[in-house]
Amino acid sequence: MADSAIKTINRRIKVSYPIIEAADVRKTYGAFTAVDGVSFSVTHGELFGILGPNGAGKTSTIRMIYGYSPLSGGSLRVFGSDIESAWRTIRAKLGVCHQENNLDTEMSVRQNLEVFAGFFGMPRREAAESATRLLDFFGLTHKESAQVNELSGGMMRRLVIARALINNPELLILDEPTTGLDPQTRHQLWDKLAQLKQSGVTILLTTHYMEEAARLCDRLIIIDHGRILVEGHPRELIERFGGETLEDVFLILTGRELRD
Repeated sequence: MADSAIKTINRRIKVSYPIIEAADVRKTYGAFTAVDGVSFSVTHGELFGILGPNGAGKTSTIRMIYGYSPLSGGSLRVFGSDIESAWRTIRAKLGVCHQENNLDTEMSVRQNLEVFAGFFGMPRREAAESATRLLDFFGLTHKESAQVNELSGGMMRRLVIARALINNPELLILDEPTTGLDPQTRHQLWDKLAQLKQSGVTILLTTHYMEEAARLCDRLIIIDHGRILVEGHPRELIERFGGETLEDVFLILTGRELRD
């Protein structure tokens, strides 16, 4: 049933405009500049990665994209609309998976999905149908009545991503979705993300895992100190910088010193 379920999770007509278009975007906190003139675009159906060391500006950038944090400068268009003037309309078409696990531990697995659907004004029947599809797709049907704290770490992450998809978003934003997971669970999630991309979901991914980025991303940027250092397809970047892996490229550009 999972194969048929994914076909109904997201069906999109390809659009001509970029899903995300960032132009000289800046974010400052007092005297500190977190994002310093970032420009990039993401096309429909693309899995686009943002890589960088701790504190490089990755999370600050995506928070502006989903309207959580206002821009300090530049312009940002999502689905062809300005994020500052149309953020409510934009937010309704987004799915966001945060780094932290913010599931409601007092609700069952299914309730976490159906109650969250209410924030998007989804009718109860539609929310229940969407929850059923997503539980099947992420292999959680047998746990739908369980409490969240009964789930393994991998199941919790699958549920967080499922919840981000409850409104059938056109753009899924994943902020380090596989951090702390064991290799087997990480690979299972990679397979699910690849299937979502094939179904027409545009995905924006931040990650510290170079293998993850190399395997999943159509294109990516590496940023440091709030600025873009390089942009391209993972394989093209490896060839350009003469490394053997994407991690080699990352270390060449950002250095080998430890970051807090």
